[in-house]
Amino acid sequence: MKTKDCNKKVKNMFPEFRDQIQELRNENPHFASMFEQHDELDKTIGQLELDPLNHLHEDIEILKRKKLKLKDEMYRLLKNNHVKD
Repeated sequence: MKTKDCNKKVKNMFPEFRDQIQELRNENPHFASMFEQHDELDKTIGQLELDPLNHLHEDIEILKRKKLKLKDEMYRLLKNNHVKD
């Protein structure tokens, strides 16, 4: 993910952890992977929602739950990292 796109995403998702996100993405491969997966799910969901026939599609809800689970896990890692600092 490009730095510009990452910064935009961080502003909306976890603005209070802006600096830590970049740090964890560089130092923690698991966190970086989750961040990328979250971004890919976000793009996929956005594409599916553009098609009016997909608006109520069950797959979108499953993808949204996966995305939320990733976001929750990233938040947990950010909070734990923040406590250590």
